[in-house]
Amino acid sequence: MFAYFKNVNVAAIELSAPLSVGDRIRITGATTDIEMTVDSIQIDRVSIESATAGQSVGLAVPERVRPNDQVSLA
Repeated sequence: MFAYFKNVNVAAIELSAPLSVGDRIRITGATTDIEMTVDSIQIDRVSIESATAGQSVGLAVPERVRPNDQVSLA
């Protein structure tokens, strides 16, 4: 993960594996531990159903996350 936008609760991440709407992910860090279903993926504010490794995407998250948090499939 490389950014968090608190005004819209969106995490910006660069994918190292494919990700699709409906996938379960886990976000972990020093003070973060969230397991969630991906409800929305966006690239440049355009909603998409799936993304491939290497793409930078925005994900809606339920609470604050931090730049050094790790994202993995749950």
